[in-house]
Amino acid sequence: MSESEIHYSVDEHHIAVITFDLPNRSMNVLTKQGMAEFHTHIHTAINDKNVKGIVITSGKKDFLGGVDLSMLGGLCNPFSRTSQSERASQGHDLILGFHKLLRTLETSGKPAVCAITGTCMGGGFEIALACHYRIVADKPNAQLGLPESKIGLMPGFGGTQRLPRLVGIMGASDALLQGKSYNPDAALKAGFVHKVVPADILLDTAKAWILSATPDDAVQPWDKSGYKIPSGGIYTPAGMQTMGAGCAMTLDKSKGLYLSQEHILSAVYAGLQVSFEQAMEIETEHFVFLMTNPQSFNMIRTLFLSKQALDKGVRRPADIDVNDLKKISVVGAGMMGAGIGYMAVKSGAKLILLDNSQDNANAGKSKIQALLQSDLKKSRITDTEYQKMLDKIIPTTDYDLLKSSDLVIEAVFEDINIKADILKKIETAVGSKCIIATNTSTLPIGDLSEYITYKKNFIGIHFFSPVDKMPLVEIITGKKTGDRAIARAFDFVKKIKKTPILVNDARFFYANRCIIPYISEAHRMVHEGVSPALIENACLMLGFPVGALALTDEVSLDLCRAISESTMLATKKSQDKNGDTDPNPADDVVQKLLAQNRHGKKSGAGFYDYTDNKKSLWTGLSKLYPLKSEQPSLDEIQKRLMTIQTIEAISALEKRVITDIRDADVGAIFGWGYPAYTGGPLSYVDTVGSNIFLRQCEILANKYGKRFNPPKLLREMGRGSERFYVRFGLEI
Repeated sequence: MSESEIHYSVDEHHIAVITFDLPNRSMNVLTKQGMAEFHTHIHTAINDKNVKGIVITSGKKDFLGGVDLSMLGGLCNPFSRTSQSERASQGHDLILGFHKLLRTLETSGKPAVCAITGTCMGGGFEIALACHYRIVADKPNAQLGLPESKIGLMPGFGGTQRLPRLVGIMGASDALLQGKSYNPDAALKAGFVHKVVPADILLDTAKAWILSATPDDAVQPWDKSGYKIPSGGIYTPAGMQTMGAGCAMTLDKSKGLYLSQEHILSAVYAGLQVSFEQAMEIETEHFVFLMTNPQSFNMIRTLFLSKQALDKGVRRPADIDVNDLKKISVVGAGMMGAGIGYMAVKSGAKLILLDNSQDNANAGKSKIQALLQSDLKKSRITDTEYQKMLDKIIPTTDYDLLKSSDLVIEAVFEDINIKADILKKIETAVGSKCIIATNTSTLPIGDLSEYITYKKNFIGIHFFSPVDKMPLVEIITGKKTGDRAIARAFDFVKKIKKTPILVNDARFFYANRCIIPYISEAHRMVHEGVSPALIENACLMLGFPVGALALTDEVSLDLCRAISESTMLATKKSQDKNGDTDPNPADDVVQKLLAQNRHGKKSGAGFYDYTDNKKSLWTGLSKLYPLKSEQPSLDEIQKRLMTIQTIEAISALEKRVITDIRDADVGAIFGWGYPAYTGGPLSYVDTVGSNIFLRQCEILANKYGKRFNPPKLLREMGRGSERFYVRFGLEI
């Protein structure tokens, strides 16, 4: 018999205390067993005439992280042997049943208070909203909110109905539509909770409220006579303005690609016009529709289940002890080095920041200090924490200070000769046991390892810029990299709270390997006379954060040229890396813009003009490459842009640059902004169908060239309509 997940007790004051405390879990989640136990305990408390009120709390440092998505994933799976109608029926019964339980709680006549011990998200926050009073422990790092929209779902236990009724449509919009989370003070200010108290008096405060509660306190605002929605209902001037603006703003941000926002808005719109009981049915119907849609399944699997597994170190060598990495050294105090150093000191490590001059090292420390000051201003850290972190930074030029480091990261200019010299100096200083990592985005680890004696200690840790904001890190292994080096890299990435993917050594590794053809394809289109505005909007309407031409400006045209030249030099061929016999037209576009002194955003001129903090496509581009009289369709452009990078992701898997499909999908979304609603390139192919995607590649290859030739792996899978998550044994 399984252990109880929720405990029930009644104290000497006849107050029932229901405590979530899942065994062997660091965070409480709602499981089927837990939902059943909660149902029993709520009814026990309500039916006991001696119980004066109910406290719902947690036995852990945090309250509840929401529904167990592993459980929900099975109901969402469009490839399940269970039919869609059966899954919908099961989901409907599960969700509406719990919905009704919370409604029973709030209409029982007994005062209910939620004593929130820490982070309270999703279904946990919806339980709190069903209570008449909400108290949260004063923990600045705790988060409260409804993040369901971030994984293609929506609140299903009354969140779309209670929160707007509590704080108004506008007040609830960011939490519902954007999945914004709030620390305790922000939640109090927003009106989500009633009180913030020290953790050690949380339970006592909750019980004291029950003992002083009046019958009126045990009635929700929306159940009281004369209730009106704060700031106006749907058909008030304010409500109509809010809903109209909300729809427009949501469409602008989501481009209509994310179904969850549309259904959240619909549930709010319809639900606020009917009784709460009818609103429960409306919300449930919308939730079940999303739950049985492939988009939700893909997002849950990649953005939650796969990402969570990678964050926990599923790819880390299991037989190597974890190291806390108390001393981190970074060589190179420029933008990347300072960013890495910032993450190191934020994690609590001592930082040696080394550069070729004391002024440069000091400048690097100043960059870190500016980032810490920003954290301080936003109340992410305290004054004491700020000073403590600053004191841990030692800027220097002395390589002897690298000794006894748990990890040294080289982050100097992307030039193999410069890196070679620095790596030799590092190894001379630290000896034969220290792990040495290089932060490089283009240079093969195997080439750099030639300058290292103890090759088993050498590894690549590729950060994306800006380091403090980008969540992904590529851990790159050379042929002679040892398990201890891999383990230490994982330990560091976990320590700084980034998501790691494990990549085998190859030119451009994984993310850049895929993004370069995507950018190049956009440049080819410019060369062909396709409207730049059409290209950019095609990217945005696919779900990319910026257009491919704007992205080029961000990374700089100089870098594009350097990548092209280094690739041709490495392969010693005049043809591009895709095997086309003619020169790559994309290179011509880059060269011509550079000849016009247009280097990208850094120079104020690239594909765009940058003036007064605004950007607009450069009108001179049409003179260099006149527009075709007949423009291709939006669908044709999008297929080219989406297919070229997806092919490269499959090729990376085939060539074992990536060996785990979770790395491929998570890395694509968090590394270069592959549209999240697809679940990543391999999930995208699984959803479209490998046979259909194969045919799409063949059509494009026939029309545009060999770069669209499907990889051998895709041909094999397409013949049998095989799915990646089945072939590689990761089907839910």
